[in-house]
Amino acid sequence: MNIIVIIQARMGSSRLPGKILKPLHHVDVLTYDIARCRAIKGVAEVIVATSILPQDDAIANWCEEHKVAYYRGSENDVLDRYVQCAKLYEPDYVMRVTSDCPFVDYEMASEMVALMAKERKDVMLLEGELPRGLAVEIISYDTLLRIDEMGKEPRHREHVTYYAYEFKEQFEAVTYKVPVNRQAPELRITLDTEEDYELIKAIAEHFQNPLVSSEEVIRFLKANPEIAQINAHIEQKPVI
Repeated sequence: MNIIVIIQARMGSSRLPGKILKPLHHVDVLTYDIARCRAIKGVAEVIVATSILPQDDAIANWCEEHKVAYYRGSENDVLDRYVQCAKLYEPDYVMRVTSDCPFVDYEMASEMVALMAKERKDVMLLEGELPRGLAVEIISYDTLLRIDEMGKEPRHREHVTYYAYEFKEQFEAVTYKVPVNRQAPELRITLDTEEDYELIKAIAEHFQNPLVSSEEVIRFLKANPEIAQINAHIEQKPVI
């Protein structure tokens, strides 16, 4: 099975501009993203998909400097950006990762890849609630092309896989059961605000290892509630 990871990334952010190139321990956020995605077993390629805006030249330059594959497309039509990027590789499956998740769970993602290789369904659903910032999504290339044709609302274009979840009855799905030791929905391990950045930095400084297990990160935050509380009040922006 040929599966690629596409990491959507841009410098623009209403709450924390330039967040994905912010320093993290001795490197930066995007370095963590790439390292963890490359650690996912069964993945053929990891590509950064950014926009054609001049402000995202910084991401393209970073990718060239670090020898990371990248694609540049629409800023707002993220679904089209994914489709055009994927067409260059014609994979069997696409894994969607967002660049504001520097502790994405590569161990769990590896299990998801193995399950999809066995089941060969359109999309994968998760059973169980993760901390925000650890999950990946897997969708077949054919399904990606289908939702590109059918998903016309702004929410479908901005949130790449949203159509497949909104209209589940149109697709065949396989369910991955989230391990009990990952089920901690009260935790926020993503990067969208200054408070999020403070928490992410605390994790990175403690472990000093881009490939620390997400299980250890969860255990660390539960053992140090004063750190977990740094961004506990942050509300996720709604899908509209």
